[in-house]
Amino acid sequence: MSHQSELIASDIKSYLHQHENKELLRLLTCGSVDDGKSTLIGRLLHDSKMIYEDQLAAITHDSKKVGTTGDTVDLALLVDGLQAEREQGITIDVAYRYFSTAKRKFIIADTPGHEQYTRNMATGASTCDLAIILIDARHGVQVQTRRHSFIVSLLGIRHTLVAINKMDLVDYSEARFNQIKADYLEFAKDLNLPDIQFAPISALNGDNVVNPSAHMPWHTGAPLMTLLEQIEIAQDHNFDELRFPVQYVNRPNLNFRGYCGTLTSGVVQVGDAIKVLPSGKQSCIKSIVTWDGELDRASAPMAVTLTLEDEIDISRGDLLVHADAAPESRQHFSAHLVWMDEQPLNPARDYEIKLATSRQTGRISRIHHRIDVNTLEHIPAGSLELNEIARVDLSLERAVVADNYRLHKGTGGFILVDRFTNRTVAAGMILPPEQTQDKLELTSESLLNSSLWEQRFGQKASCIQVKGGTAEQRVQLLYSLEKALFDQGKVAFVLDTESTQAPQPDTDDTLVNWLTSKGIILITNAANELSSSQIINLDDDQDSTSQRVSAWLKRL
Repeated sequence: MSHQSELIASDIKSYLHQHENKELLRLLTCGSVDDGKSTLIGRLLHDSKMIYEDQLAAITHDSKKVGTTGDTVDLALLVDGLQAEREQGITIDVAYRYFSTAKRKFIIADTPGHEQYTRNMATGASTCDLAIILIDARHGVQVQTRRHSFIVSLLGIRHTLVAINKMDLVDYSEARFNQIKADYLEFAKDLNLPDIQFAPISALNGDNVVNPSAHMPWHTGAPLMTLLEQIEIAQDHNFDELRFPVQYVNRPNLNFRGYCGTLTSGVVQVGDAIKVLPSGKQSCIKSIVTWDGELDRASAPMAVTLTLEDEIDISRGDLLVHADAAPESRQHFSAHLVWMDEQPLNPARDYEIKLATSRQTGRISRIHHRIDVNTLEHIPAGSLELNEIARVDLSLERAVVADNYRLHKGTGGFILVDRFTNRTVAAGMILPPEQTQDKLELTSESLLNSSLWEQRFGQKASCIQVKGGTAEQRVQLLYSLEKALFDQGKVAFVLDTESTQAPQPDTDDTLVNWLTSKGIILITNAANELSSSQIINLDDDQDSTSQRVSAWLKRL
């Protein structure tokens, strides 16, 4: 069910061997809603002979019920398999499809266009070599086109193919094609998209998808499929710097100890001097073992087992690098972060950070700014909500090799895992060390409101005023509650006005209001009535101090 090949009938083993060794291209389609992403994939599958007869019969039948193309077969139904997708005529989840031609194998991801599914799009794009960005010829460059182009740039996808679709609806106008091309290039000049190509197509009718279109004689470029076959990706890997994260220690018997993993970058040869990080121990490569036998040389992205000349303590999470080109480890680094969880980011919490094969505890130490994915504007932020992207600083418990994501995807990308629910809450792309230090932002007024401070501290600012009882009881409750809040990671201050050294709040609550505006939980025994304070009156009940502390911890 792939392309036609004479070897299938004459020499099936040779055909399978040839097919197995074809180069694999991973790509995704993205763009605005209704730009025709799913239809394009359906057209590629149909015209490359990758649809079985029963599949074609099924979508022909379904097209009459939920199709959006009139009397013709709706090829988008090949990938829009969810009931909600078919009912609404949109893509929600990431759908993967496989097909091949005589020259190359393909894995294609159909990603959603809606902003609420940004995390789905980022997940689909994370492993891709190429992005097809579709643009509706009637509408031109849209907000979602800009958003997806930014995410493609952020994730380090080097090849971008801009498919200007639905050319049949603008009478195959060359002028319209050139205008959209100029608009996109003007926008993309601020993005890191090193290789951009353009193709005018009609996915519904098949114009310039697999075969050249008779309706567009003015287009001298290759059809979309030909471009996919010809784009060079072999040199996209970093072959200069060795990175081998150890995934598993293979110890089948007393005579063999091998370290299994995938070369995320670089080249390794038998006899190479290597260093193990973070221990710093050194040795030499004794052998490179694979299922098909031993090799003298291996390169990214091969999965191999390495054996060493010396017995060294190495475990999962360690990193093998060339001894003469060992990178520096970092405990603090900056990254772009895509938040992927329903619960917002809490900067006061620790998260598990999975970087390559290592796992350790860390936290977000600073949020520089949130990035508006539609306008690329930098916006101050104290937390992150679902689908938001920001530049952040991270602090880890111990130093690791944190590579620039654009040079080392395998050791430059990471995920954040919630330590309590074990959910993946974010994905990050590490920035180079020179970008870790930001320029000082000069301002003559505060840019931080109480909401941002509350998000940073992970708490609701409040003033708790203790009244009644004896002076000893009031003081005991003040400091007991302060200690309990501190143990929970809260930021709380005690203002003990019965001490001669403590400042006295004035009648207009200036000090109290200022502290709570900075996100602080203030606990005080001030005698005068404070506005907006929550009162604990010790004369109202007979509870003990511990009972009162427990009750207020639940309220805060």
